[in-house]
Amino acid sequence: MAKRVLLTGANGFVGSHVLEQFLLAGHSVRGIVRSQSKAQQVLADFPNHGSQLDFGIVPDITSPGAFDEVVKSNPPFDLVIHTASPFLYRVISSNREFLDPAIKGTLEVLKSVKAHAPTVKRVVITSSCAAVVDFSAPPVVPRKVYTEEDWNPTTWEAALSGTQNTGYQASKKFAELSAWDFIKTEKPNFDLVTLTPPMVYGPIRHSISSPKELNESNARIYKLFIDSKKDAELPPNGMHVYTDVRDLALAHVKAATVPEASGQRFIICAGQVSSQQIADILRKDVPELAERTPIGIPGGNPLPEGAYVCSSEKAKNVLGIEFRGLEETFVDLGKQLLEIEGKEKA
Repeated sequence: MAKRVLLTGANGFVGSHVLEQFLLAGHSVRGIVRSQSKAQQVLADFPNHGSQLDFGIVPDITSPGAFDEVVKSNPPFDLVIHTASPFLYRVISSNREFLDPAIKGTLEVLKSVKAHAPTVKRVVITSSCAAVVDFSAPPVVPRKVYTEEDWNPTTWEAALSGTQNTGYQASKKFAELSAWDFIKTEKPNFDLVTLTPPMVYGPIRHSISSPKELNESNARIYKLFIDSKKDAELPPNGMHVYTDVRDLALAHVKAATVPEASGQRFIICAGQVSSQQIADILRKDVPELAERTPIGIPGGNPLPEGAYVCSSEKAKNVLGIEFRGLEETFVDLGKQLLEIEGKEKA
């Protein structure tokens, strides 16, 4: 049955794919974006949906009562999908500037839904594997398999005093925890589902005019593997667990609509990937990259023996998610990045 859905971050890398999946499934969506011009961009990317797609403008998702008006709808909302992250316009001077907005952005949605949208039955929040993984742990044999029971062990004090990276990772943990705490203490009409993807790669669904406008994970692929040379040094592995944005988008629809998902946390992870595998795939399947993608040692440079994995068994069993293979993700992305680059230079 068609549902009425509120989607935050509708113009983002993940949000635009989530929007597409809900529209394809026949649901009616209000996309929340920061400005009217962003609403126009989304409309241009998703034409011909008529009354199935409308918009709400929330310039700052962290301000008190930010969502009070946009959660009101006729017909009323059934589902809320929160993919938006607070937008940092400036260089931060303290890790508190990661932590506070992440928590406020999450809580403002939940507060407004509880107060002004009593018909909402489920809220799905896009969290992150940064809320799951212990980034300070060395590789161990046998390798650590992270599950939904795991939480990044960083304390609030360590998050405030640590590196910016630590602050960012911890902000994902404390934002997600604040949502679960809200459910426990406020006992709203709705239940909660959280999704914790690792690195998210794959083709973009929203329009951009230059590689400079790419989201962070895809920008990393462009900068290190495409805007490079074959004899350049192979890039470091970075976070070596990943998922395809299209599988993550479908997981949002399933998380919102599968009854058994109620009150659950799901890791959405396709598996491990090394820089060498990415380079090998791009060089083999995208001929234009033969002279541009670092060669490394084809078929070599494996991940450390004890490199951790994140298990998606629960998502497969409860949500019925199946994951694309490495080739599809990185070939589709590589070809699209060349197209975006070509249009900018044209």
